[in-house]
Amino acid sequence: MAKARALDRRRRSIRNIRKITRTMELIATARFKKAMDRATAATAYTRRITQIVNDLAQSGLEVSHPLLDPRESTRCATLMVITSNRGLCGGYNSGIVRASLARNEELVAKFESVRREVSGKRGISMFKFRKLVPHHAFTHFGDQPRYQDVDVVATRLLEEYATGQIDRLDVAYMRFVSASKQVPEVETLLPLGSLDPGSSPEGAAPGESAPARRGESIYDLLPSAESILAEVVPASFKVRLFKCFLDAAVSEQISRMVAMKSATENAGDIIRRLSMAYNRARQSQITGEIMEVIGGVEALKG
Repeated sequence: MAKARALDRRRRSIRNIRKITRTMELIATARFKKAMDRATAATAYTRRITQIVNDLAQSGLEVSHPLLDPRESTRCATLMVITSNRGLCGGYNSGIVRASLARNEELVAKFESVRREVSGKRGISMFKFRKLVPHHAFTHFGDQPRYQDVDVVATRLLEEYATGQIDRLDVAYMRFVSASKQVPEVETLLPLGSLDPGSSPEGAAPGESAPARRGESIYDLLPSAESILAEVVPASFKVRLFKCFLDAAVSEQISRMVAMKSATENAGDIIRRLSMAYNRARQSQITGEIMEVIGGVEALKG
């Protein structure tokens, strides 16, 4: 009977775990819908403002901005890694860390100094395990990043880039493509000239997606191009960085939803196998008890 009892205790334990994973799956599903709505709402604005900056930079006008000009210096680069604060989300964090470590090696080979800034407890612990202590660590963004919090970090990075403290900024995160596809990606956000919005201006003919190809501007800039760039270029960087955090939040919830769904299904399979083993053990125990009773009766008759 001890074996049957052990199987029954294990089965009850797996049932409790299945309840937890099922609950976490439902929570992740609800959070995913909210995060996807925020990311979708920011996508069109991010793409458009990035396209405007690229159009202005390539329009042939005599305009310039420190954030648009590539740096020849190779003194210092910054690598920002966006991970999650919690686990149980499959290979989400490990995929981002692998991509960031590969880019880190490239930057170390090219730049004299490389700083690492990591968002998320999981990424912080992974980098510390590899003896790569982050210069800045963030744990307050969570699964619902706010623009106000990202703006503080973005403003500091802009000031450091403008004063020459850093010459390049790369951001490693999980890019949201669709509900069934998320890709770990490392993008260069500074200088802004390296950004590619991935879309052509509305109304442009095929093969004529940028004003630079026409050598003219499609905008009338008042009071001056410099004053417009002074407002639009920093805003473009901040929105782009915020979009990285939003994509990371959506991808995290999808990964956790898929992982918990798989765990729930696996728990159900284990419970079915344990139930079969328990029934066999219980049947064997009952049969043994019946045989003992029959043997005792036969002994009394003799």
